[in-house]
Amino acid sequence: MQAVDSLMFITQRPDLTFVRGEGSWLYDRAGDAYLDFVQGWAVNALGHTPALMREALAAQATQLINVSPAYYNEPMRRFAARLAALSGLERVFFANSGAEANEGAIKLARKWGARERGGAHEIVVFEDAFHGRTLATMSASGKAGWERLFEPKVPGFVRVPRDSLDAVRRAIGPRTCAVMLEPIQGEAGVVPFQDTFLRQLRELTRELGVLLVLDEIQTGIGRTGRMFCYEHVGIRPDILTLGKGIGGGVPLAALLASERASVFQAGEQGGTFNGNPLMTAVGDAVVAEVARPGFLAQVAENGTYLAERLRALSAKRSLGEVRGRGLLLALELGRPRGAEVVQRALEARLLINSPRAACLRFMPALNVTRDEIEEMLARLRSAL
Repeated sequence: MQAVDSLMFITQRPDLTFVRGEGSWLYDRAGDAYLDFVQGWAVNALGHTPALMREALAAQATQLINVSPAYYNEPMRRFAARLAALSGLERVFFANSGAEANEGAIKLARKWGARERGGAHEIVVFEDAFHGRTLATMSASGKAGWERLFEPKVPGFVRVPRDSLDAVRRAIGPRTCAVMLEPIQGEAGVVPFQDTFLRQLRELTRELGVLLVLDEIQTGIGRTGRMFCYEHVGIRPDILTLGKGIGGGVPLAALLASERASVFQAGEQGGTFNGNPLMTAVGDAVVAEVARPGFLAQVAENGTYLAERLRALSAKRSLGEVRGRGLLLALELGRPRGAEVVQRALEARLLINSPRAACLRFMPALNVTRDEIEEMLARLRSAL
């Protein structure tokens, strides 16, 4: 029987219902297979329903599903230790979504500013940024069309152009507590900050005594071929946020901070489901797999291969640049036809995304195969 659609409207959805997934493939109610190069917006790090996630869920569900965050649980402690060791940041707070992790980062930076910089609360952010959909994270974002949405916004964010160190320097003053950015702006169309800018920004924030906050919700946990995108440029932030791929598909995120930036006191941060054993057990299994020797090298190799094949396609079809890192890539179309290409791709049973009107974004599973990349390209050529 056809179910009545009782969902609240938030976006246009195709008349399509998926019922099963495996690896890079999704299956609808009719049994048709779709090649998924969106993967929940870079969420399903290991593809759909991988065995290690099913096993972690099943094993943990027989032991303990949820306890109050006022108490320790074993998966939470184990996973926190793993993330601290991998990142070099000593403290971890678990959340349920990237927006919640970024909200926590904003609160932590402001608490640090209140304590260490005489009440400083302003955060320097960047044009075209996307940090989430809570009021504070929307206020920090620079997404087009959000300027007058849900007013009044949360004050205290100073916006500057991307890659302009002079603009950042001018924006930092006695009321500034932090600078916050995505190393690759995903919703802006997979636009990376320059490596030299990131290195200079790290030096500048140290020089001026403010925190550096990196939002790696989309770039973290192997997406760019390193565990964290900041490793490519040899820096480390004071505060780091992770989400999407950290849980491989389950609702999980994390806020990490250095010891000196970890200034929350009792009662200032929390959350009913934060750090619950069921989700952290899964996250620990996912990150352990991504950290396995050879896994990230394969991500980097397949990212290079996909980028080269997209550049060849672009050259043949007179399209635009290919940009990004690892398995987070964008292809410029040269004209605002992204939505139409996405629709034609859907008809070819390929799932891709158009974050901006003239570009396509590719976010396959980190363990995507070369054959699947070639199949995606064949279907994309058809859509184009």
